[in-house]
Amino acid sequence: MTRHPDAETVKAALALAVRAPSVHNTQPWRWRVGDTTVHLYADDERGLNHADPDRRDLLISCGAALHHFRVAARSFGWNTVVHRFPNREDHRHLAAVEFLPTTPTADVVASARAIENRRTDRRRPTSWEVPDGFVAAMCAAGVEEGAMVTEIPGGATRIRLVEAFRTAAAVHRADPGYQDELARWTGRHADAEGVPARNAVLAADPLTREFHAHTLTEAVLRDLDDDGTLLLVHTGSDDELSRLRAGEATSAVLLSATVFGLATCPLTEPLELPGTRELVRSDVLSDSGFPQLIVRVGWASTTADEIVATPRRALADVVRPLE
Repeated sequence: MTRHPDAETVKAALALAVRAPSVHNTQPWRWRVGDTTVHLYADDERGLNHADPDRRDLLISCGAALHHFRVAARSFGWNTVVHRFPNREDHRHLAAVEFLPTTPTADVVASARAIENRRTDRRRPTSWEVPDGFVAAMCAAGVEEGAMVTEIPGGATRIRLVEAFRTAAAVHRADPGYQDELARWTGRHADAEGVPARNAVLAADPLTREFHAHTLTEAVLRDLDDDGTLLLVHTGSDDELSRLRAGEATSAVLLSATVFGLATCPLTEPLELPGTRELVRSDVLSDSGFPQLIVRVGWASTTADEIVATPRRALADVVRPLE
């Protein structure tokens, strides 16, 4: 019996893995393929020194790609055995993946198909309620991947959270270094990386990051600050392993939501600054645990245009043989 996938299967799984979302669509990962293993490395050269100085968003992004790869491999008939941070001498070596044959289930195939269908939709969702069963399933999908996922309540907590978003945006707006960095990843990288103008929306919504270029228009024009479900991905520790697992959990939440037909948008801006991150930790988690990322989920307007997929670097640029 074959104990590992052939080269074409690995390539197909990696092609789905790199569809994972990443901060500013930086795609901060490198993959190395051995005879029987696949390895994931962080590409620190693609890190954001101003928005993400402690590599939180970078590791979450790589964790999402790792989960995408695992889902893709399972859909092709291969379970994955993942050794996270296998090399203590190299903090960039995030995972070594081995394989075991399996029979894919319908749920796994649906999740793999969701990889191609998922989009980051920065527009406001409608006021249509997300069923409690969907919320429970999305949270459970994330928990299964090694992080905790909690629905953020409305009312006063939601109001304070929106203020944390506004405060973080104001701090970033006044930071020339952040603004220069944002400009490098906005609008001008439509061929392979960055956030094209067609995927950025005018940030009238306080939960949406203010990009420098935008052509995507809102489909919902009334004030909907209290609508859309917000799910907080959080962990008991704040080390690099916790952040990687938070990325895997985020991917699971996003794919689960996509299977349900929901629009999704990962949100990190208030968690990129110590002050507003502590506000979220205090208000939502009562100082217990560490917030890593927020996912907004909701129903897109039936009149909204489809979101065009953001670009990705060529597979040959991020995949190499293991040396």
